[in-house]
Amino acid sequence: MSERVLITGMGCVSGLGYGVAANWQSVREGRSAIRPLAPSAPPGIAAWVDDAAVEAPLLKGVEPERLRRLGRLDRLSEFALEAGLEAVANAGLAQHPSLAQRTAIVLGCGSGGNTTVEIAYERLFGQGQPKAHPQTIPSSMIAAPAAHLSMLLGVHGPTLTLSGACASSAQALGEGMHMIRAGRADIVIAGGAEACLTRGSLAGWQSLGVLAPDTCRPFSRDRRGMVLGEGAAVLVLESERHALARGATIHGELAGYGTSSDAAHMTAPDVDGIAAAIRAAHDDAGIPGEATALISTHGTGTGLNDPAETAAMHRVYGSALARHRAIATKSAHGHMIGATGAIEFLIGMMALGENTAPAVLNYLGPDPECDLPLVLEPEVFEPEILVSNSFAFGGLNSVLVGRRA
Repeated sequence: MSERVLITGMGCVSGLGYGVAANWQSVREGRSAIRPLAPSAPPGIAAWVDDAAVEAPLLKGVEPERLRRLGRLDRLSEFALEAGLEAVANAGLAQHPSLAQRTAIVLGCGSGGNTTVEIAYERLFGQGQPKAHPQTIPSSMIAAPAAHLSMLLGVHGPTLTLSGACASSAQALGEGMHMIRAGRADIVIAGGAEACLTRGSLAGWQSLGVLAPDTCRPFSRDRRGMVLGEGAAVLVLESERHALARGATIHGELAGYGTSSDAAHMTAPDVDGIAAAIRAAHDDAGIPGEATALISTHGTGTGLNDPAETAAMHRVYGSALARHRAIATKSAHGHMIGATGAIEFLIGMMALGENTAPAVLNYLGPDPECDLPLVLEPEVFEPEILVSNSFAFGGLNSVLVGRRA
């Protein structure tokens, strides 16, 4: 149980672009992907992936025969495959023998293949046709991205899908870490994907009344809600023994994971539940709350979430909170639901490695209920750890702790 879990590969795609380099550069330079939806989409704003500019560069390079074996791919699987291929290549594990037996895949998704489902419904109910496409079920199932990734990479080990709403990919990373600690795998390819910017999905979110009409303003006065995003983020986790034996490049360490359930309300966050997850992550990592931290907040920009997260952090860190710094990257890449925990942890690890805290965007001024040490301009900061928060509908909380390489 003392085996350290190292990060040896990273990959992602979001509205900020394809690849870790493009995403980190955009966040570091203060660029946001939030903009009006494409003309062919419903009215509104989101942080959407512009396939017209760049279309899945790594996935396009896969041999057509290998792709045909996967069947029809929903956008959800396309994002997961793109991020997964980048992460595995970055880890130097492409076609490595370890992938066959001692590797697991754990992906988190908040929902399944929305595009595929809506095309089927339009065909059946809108056009009155008697049948849906024969690949509708395998393409749209929530387990499809993990299955597709295992097929493309030749991974025969445990291949799992976790669905904990906005905490899904943070759960995937944390549970993947514990699989390695328990000796069940040498490598876990973990992260998450989401592709929810479809007409039906957007209508559902709009009916909740939580979407902002202008932009995402985490912890700011006059914030008006969250902004949806899409994409995927995947990290390669590896036991220290295995990584060092093969001479892997180390990007950092996933040192701790805490999770809790509010058991209180489906959509309203609970301060006690959030605080419990943060404490559990520190305990799991064996790192006290006084250690200087870059805190990657959940930071949705909604009226309820931001004050609850703020109160929980004051409860956990007390006076030590002033020494920490809080970032909120949803202001750049939007709320990527099932993928958001993984991309925020990934960006946080990049920031930790470069001692650079990226700015919270779109800030209008302080809200007394959101009194945090926010980074409002890019800042040189040398914390000891990263703390990455993810809190989901259903009261599902997950917190990850990272250390530099």
